[in-house]
Amino acid sequence: MNIKKYVAEFIGTMILVLFGCGTAVVTGGLSGGTGNGTLGVLAIALAFGLSIVAAAYAIGHISGCHVNPAVSLAVLINGGLSFPDFIGYIIAQIAGAFAGSGILAFITKNAELTGFGSNGFGELSAVNLTSTGAVVVEIVLTFVFVLTILGVTSNEKISNIAGIVIGLTLTFVHIIGIPLTGTSVNPARSLAPAVLEGGTALSQVWVFILAPLVGAALAALVFKYVISPKTEK
Repeated sequence: MNIKKYVAEFIGTMILVLFGCGTAVVTGGLSGGTGNGTLGVLAIALAFGLSIVAAAYAIGHISGCHVNPAVSLAVLINGGLSFPDFIGYIIAQIAGAFAGSGILAFITKNAELTGFGSNGFGELSAVNLTSTGAVVVEIVLTFVFVLTILGVTSNEKISNIAGIVIGLTLTFVHIIGIPLTGTSVNPARSLAPAVLEGGTALSQVWVFILAPLVGAALAALVFKYVISPKTEK
Protein backbone atom coordinates (compact mmCIF):
# COMPACT_ATOMS: atom_id res chain seq x y z
CA MET A 1 0.00 0.00 0.00
CA ASN A 2 1.38 3.37 -1.04
CA ILE A 3 -0.28 6.09 1.03
CA LYS A 4 1.42 8.77 -1.07
CA LYS A 5 -0.64 7.68 -4.08
CA TYR A 6 -3.89 8.00 -2.19
CA VAL A 7 -2.96 11.38 -0.74
CA ALA A 8 -2.05 12.55 -4.24
CA GLU A 9 -5.40 11.38 -5.62
CA PHE A 10 -7.18 13.14 -2.75
CA ILE A 11 -5.41 16.42 -3.47
CA GLY A 12 -5.84 16.18 -7.23
CA THR A 13 -9.56 15.48 -7.02
CA MET A 14 -10.02 18.27 -4.51
CA ILE A 15 -8.36 20.69 -6.93
CA LEU A 16 -10.53 19.51 -9.82
CA VAL A 17 -13.81 19.84 -7.93
CA LEU A 18 -12.98 23.10 -6.19
CA PHE A 19 -11.80 24.96 -9.28
CA GLY A 20 -14.03 23.28 -11.85
CA CYS A 21 -17.30 23.32 -9.95
CA GLY A 22 -16.27 26.54 -8.22
CA THR A 23 -15.92 28.30 -11.56
CA ALA A 24 -19.40 27.10 -12.52
CA VAL A 25 -20.77 28.66 -9.34
CA VAL A 26 -18.80 31.90 -9.57
CA THR A 27 -19.51 32.55 -13.26
CA GLY A 28 -23.21 31.83 -12.94
CA GLY A 29 -23.07 28.70 -15.09
CA LEU A 30 -24.15 29.15 -18.68
CA SER A 31 -24.87 32.85 -18.27
CA GLY A 32 -21.30 33.67 -17.32
CA GLY A 33 -22.72 36.47 -15.26
CA THR A 34 -23.40 38.51 -18.39
CA GLY A 35 -26.40 36.82 -19.98
CA ASN A 36 -24.07 35.46 -22.67
CA GLY A 37 -23.86 31.67 -22.40
CA THR A 38 -20.58 31.47 -24.33
CA LEU A 39 -18.53 33.04 -21.56
CA GLY A 40 -19.87 30.69 -18.91
CA VAL A 41 -19.31 27.55 -20.97
CA LEU A 42 -15.76 28.44 -21.98
CA ALA A 43 -14.78 29.57 -18.49
CA ILE A 44 -16.07 26.39 -16.85
CA ALA A 45 -14.59 24.14 -19.55
CA LEU A 46 -11.19 25.80 -19.21
CA ALA A 47 -11.33 25.62 -15.42
CA PHE A 48 -11.84 21.85 -15.50
CA GLY A 49 -9.21 21.38 -18.20
CA LEU A 50 -6.60 23.57 -16.54
CA SER A 51 -7.27 21.90 -13.19
CA ILE A 52 -6.27 18.60 -14.77
CA VAL A 53 -3.14 20.14 -16.27
CA ALA A 54 -2.12 21.57 -12.89
CA ALA A 55 -2.86 18.32 -11.07
CA ALA A 56 -1.12 16.20 -13.70
CA TYR A 57 2.18 18.00 -13.31
CA ALA A 58 1.82 18.22 -9.53
CA ILE A 59 0.91 14.61 -8.68
CA GLY A 60 1.14 12.67 -11.95
CA HIS A 61 4.56 11.27 -11.07
CA ILE A 62 3.14 9.89 -7.83
CA SER A 63 -0.26 8.41 -8.67
CA GLY A 64 -0.72 8.93 -12.40
CA CYS A 65 -3.28 11.67 -11.64
CA HIS A 66 -6.45 9.70 -12.25
CA VAL A 67 -8.58 11.94 -9.99
CA ASN A 68 -11.57 10.10 -11.45
CA PRO A 69 -13.03 6.65 -10.62
CA ALA A 70 -13.83 6.12 -14.30
CA VAL A 71 -10.19 6.59 -15.26
CA SER A 72 -9.07 4.27 -12.47
CA LEU A 73 -11.52 1.63 -13.70
CA ALA A 74 -10.09 1.86 -17.21
CA VAL A 75 -6.53 1.56 -15.93
CA LEU A 76 -7.56 -1.43 -13.81
CA ILE A 77 -9.07 -3.17 -16.83
CA ASN A 78 -5.89 -2.56 -18.80
CA GLY A 79 -3.74 -4.05 -16.04
CA GLY A 80 -2.11 -0.82 -14.92
CA LEU A 81 -3.60 -0.84 -11.42
CA SER A 82 -4.04 -3.55 -8.81
CA PHE A 83 -7.49 -4.11 -7.31
CA PRO A 84 -6.45 -3.01 -3.79
CA ASP A 85 -5.01 0.20 -5.23
CA PHE A 86 -8.17 0.64 -7.30
CA ILE A 87 -10.25 0.61 -4.11
CA GLY A 88 -7.79 2.97 -2.42
CA TYR A 89 -7.92 5.36 -5.37
CA ILE A 90 -11.73 5.39 -5.36
CA ILE A 91 -11.91 6.17 -1.64
CA ALA A 92 -9.29 8.92 -1.98
CA GLN A 93 -11.01 10.45 -5.01
CA ILE A 94 -14.42 10.54 -3.35
CA ALA A 95 -12.93 12.02 -0.19
CA GLY A 96 -11.09 14.63 -2.26
CA ALA A 97 -14.28 15.52 -4.11
CA PHE A 98 -16.10 16.08 -0.82
CA ALA A 99 -13.20 18.17 0.43
CA GLY A 100 -13.36 20.35 -2.69
CA SER A 101 -17.13 20.71 -2.39
CA GLY A 102 -16.76 21.47 1.30
CA ILE A 103 -14.37 24.33 0.60
CA LEU A 104 -16.76 25.58 -2.08
CA ALA A 105 -19.64 25.40 0.41
CA PHE A 106 -17.64 27.56 2.83
CA ILE A 107 -17.00 30.11 0.09
CA THR A 108 -20.64 30.27 -0.99
CA LYS A 109 -21.80 30.78 2.59
CA ASN A 110 -19.49 33.76 2.89
CA ALA A 111 -20.48 35.34 -0.41
CA GLU A 112 -23.58 35.98 -2.48
CA LEU A 113 -23.27 32.68 -4.30
CA THR A 114 -25.39 29.54 -4.50
CA GLY A 115 -25.04 26.02 -5.82
CA PHE A 116 -22.28 23.42 -5.99
CA GLY A 117 -21.88 22.83 -9.74
CA SER A 118 -23.92 19.62 -9.76
CA ASN A 119 -24.89 17.72 -12.90
CA GLY A 120 -28.41 17.03 -14.07
CA PHE A 121 -30.92 16.32 -16.81
CA GLY A 122 -34.50 17.34 -17.44
CA GLU A 123 -35.19 20.51 -15.47
CA LEU A 124 -31.53 20.67 -14.44
CA SER A 125 -30.33 20.60 -18.06
CA ALA A 126 -30.03 23.86 -19.97
CA VAL A 127 -31.65 22.15 -22.96
CA ASN A 128 -34.01 19.86 -21.01
CA LEU A 129 -32.11 16.73 -22.03
CA THR A 130 -33.94 13.52 -21.13
CA SER A 131 -32.53 10.91 -18.76
CA THR A 132 -31.86 8.57 -21.69
CA GLY A 133 -30.10 11.36 -23.53
CA ALA A 134 -28.01 12.11 -20.45
CA VAL A 135 -26.92 8.48 -20.17
CA VAL A 136 -25.85 8.37 -23.82
CA VAL A 137 -24.09 11.74 -23.64
CA GLU A 138 -22.10 10.79 -20.55
CA ILE A 139 -21.11 7.41 -21.97
CA VAL A 140 -19.89 8.97 -25.22
CA LEU A 141 -18.04 11.87 -23.58
CA THR A 142 -16.36 9.59 -21.06
CA PHE A 143 -15.45 7.11 -23.79
CA VAL A 144 -13.65 9.83 -25.78
CA PHE A 145 -11.98 11.29 -22.70
CA VAL A 146 -10.72 7.99 -21.30
CA LEU A 147 -9.65 6.63 -24.69
CA THR A 148 -7.51 9.75 -25.12
CA ILE A 149 -5.96 9.24 -21.69
CA LEU A 150 -5.08 5.62 -22.44
CA GLY A 151 -3.66 6.54 -25.82
CA VAL A 152 -1.48 9.46 -24.76
CA THR A 153 -0.15 7.77 -21.62
CA SER A 154 0.83 4.62 -23.54
CA ASN A 155 3.17 6.56 -25.83
CA GLU A 156 6.45 7.29 -24.06
CA LYS A 157 7.50 9.70 -26.82
CA ILE A 158 4.78 12.18 -25.86
CA SER A 159 4.36 11.33 -22.17
CA ASN A 160 5.87 14.69 -21.19
CA ILE A 161 2.88 16.51 -22.68
CA ALA A 162 0.24 14.01 -21.59
CA GLY A 163 -1.11 16.38 -18.95
CA ILE A 164 -1.71 19.11 -21.51
CA VAL A 165 -3.39 16.74 -23.97
CA ILE A 166 -5.65 15.30 -21.27
CA GLY A 167 -6.53 18.78 -19.98
CA LEU A 168 -7.42 20.00 -23.45
CA THR A 169 -9.54 16.90 -24.06
CA LEU A 170 -11.44 17.47 -20.82
CA THR A 171 -11.97 21.07 -21.92
CA PHE A 172 -13.46 20.15 -25.27
CA VAL A 173 -15.82 17.50 -23.88
CA HIS A 174 -17.05 20.12 -21.42
CA ILE A 175 -17.77 22.61 -24.18
CA ILE A 176 -20.46 20.38 -25.67
CA GLY A 177 -21.44 18.68 -22.43
CA ILE A 178 -22.09 21.69 -20.16
CA PRO A 179 -25.36 22.74 -21.83
CA LEU A 180 -26.49 19.10 -21.91
CA THR A 181 -25.71 17.67 -18.48
CA GLY A 182 -23.18 20.02 -16.92
CA THR A 183 -20.61 17.38 -17.95
CA SER A 184 -19.64 14.74 -15.47
CA VAL A 185 -17.35 12.08 -17.02
CA ASN A 186 -16.29 11.62 -13.38
CA PRO A 187 -18.44 9.92 -10.72
CA ALA A 188 -16.56 11.51 -7.80
CA ARG A 189 -16.92 15.00 -9.27
CA SER A 190 -20.69 14.42 -9.56
CA LEU A 191 -21.35 12.65 -6.26
CA ALA A 192 -20.01 15.24 -3.84
CA PRO A 193 -21.85 18.29 -5.25
CA ALA A 194 -25.08 16.27 -5.55
CA VAL A 195 -24.94 15.13 -1.93
CA LEU A 196 -24.33 18.66 -0.66
CA GLU A 197 -27.04 20.11 -2.90
CA GLY A 198 -29.58 17.34 -2.31
CA GLY A 199 -33.03 17.34 -3.91
CA THR A 200 -33.29 16.67 -7.62
CA ALA A 201 -29.53 16.75 -8.14
CA LEU A 202 -29.09 13.90 -5.67
CA SER A 203 -31.95 11.86 -7.14
CA GLN A 204 -30.35 12.11 -10.59
CA VAL A 205 -26.74 11.45 -9.60
CA TRP A 206 -27.01 7.74 -10.42
CA VAL A 207 -26.73 8.63 -14.11
CA PHE A 208 -23.47 10.47 -13.51
CA ILE A 209 -22.02 7.57 -11.57
CA LEU A 210 -23.14 4.72 -13.84
CA ALA A 211 -22.74 6.25 -17.31
CA PRO A 212 -19.12 7.42 -16.90
CA LEU A 213 -18.13 4.00 -15.56
CA VAL A 214 -19.75 2.33 -18.58
CA GLY A 215 -18.05 4.75 -20.97
CA ALA A 216 -14.69 4.18 -19.31
CA ALA A 217 -15.05 0.40 -19.40
CA LEU A 218 -15.91 0.51 -23.11
CA ALA A 219 -12.90 2.74 -23.80
CA ALA A 220 -10.63 0.39 -21.85
CA LEU A 221 -11.86 -2.65 -23.75
CA VAL A 222 -11.55 -0.94 -27.14
CA PHE A 223 -8.06 0.23 -26.31
CA LYS A 224 -6.94 -3.12 -24.89
CA TYR A 225 -8.26 -5.35 -27.66
CA VAL A 226 -8.31 -3.09 -30.71
CA ILE A 227 -5.92 -0.14 -30.73
CA SER A 228 -3.31 -0.77 -28.04
CA PRO A 229 0.30 -0.84 -29.28
CA LYS A 230 0.54 -4.26 -27.61
CA THR A 231 -2.36 -5.46 -29.76
CA GLU A 232 -0.47 -4.45 -32.91
CA LYS A 233 2.51 -6.54 -31.82
